[in-house]
Amino acid sequence: MGKGGGCMPSRNKFPISESAERPVNQAEATGSEAEGFKKLRIFIVFYSMYGHIEKLARRMKKGVDGIEGVEGVLYKVPETLSPDVLEQMKVPQKGDEIPVISVDELVEADGFLFGFPTRYGCMAAQMKAFFDSTGKLWNEQKLAGLPAGFFVSTGTQGGGQETTAWTAITQLAHHGMLYVPIGYTFGAGMFRMDSIRGGSPYGAGTFSGDGSREPSEQELALAEHQGKFMAVTVKRLAPPLNATCSRF
Repeated sequence: MGKGGGCMPSRNKFPISESAERPVNQAEATGSEAEGFKKLRIFIVFYSMYGHIEKLARRMKKGVDGIEGVEGVLYKVPETLSPDVLEQMKVPQKGDEIPVISVDELVEADGFLFGFPTRYGCMAAQMKAFFDSTGKLWNEQKLAGLPAGFFVSTGTQGGGQETTAWTAITQLAHHGMLYVPIGYTFGAGMFRMDSIRGGSPYGAGTFSGDGSREPSEQELALAEHQGKFMAVTVKRLAPPLNATCSRF
């Protein structure tokens, strides 16, 4: 905290139980199920124009997958710009490895991590357009009670690492979703001042600069931590395996 009193947050990392973690099998298929047991699924839904957010998303999935009984599923939101405009902006072409999500698929998730670059301190229009298309789910409150977090990319240190996530909370509020920030659970890594680092108590983040800067290892580590943190949170909120009641 700043001057004027109050306590400094602990520099100790959030105690993620070692028993909850498991070795990550990189060849494991997304959406897989063990015999008679369905894993909890966290949808990592993102928009990435130049690849910075995608790099965070992939590392975040590693964190989610490292928690027993939970898996991360990567999805992109639809592009809204025309191919001609994207070409003029020198946006690299994207492969088909990560599918584009539909609104109807959102109800299959047990939790969410939404990632997007900033546009003047708010989420990119592509992500906003996707949220704007979820009116039917909002009308029926299909996503109410589900936990969700954010991760972002900005061009500069004052470009919206906090406000981009903060202004996105309204989307969750109207859906009745539960916002899960990471706070200072990353421990000492949140306090380092010896290098430039994106991210904040609101969620993981990176600085893209003019587009040439890549996410640092510290920024990627924070993204992985957020994945683990959300996975543990989703497990805590999940109903018992033998429960038959609906969320509401």
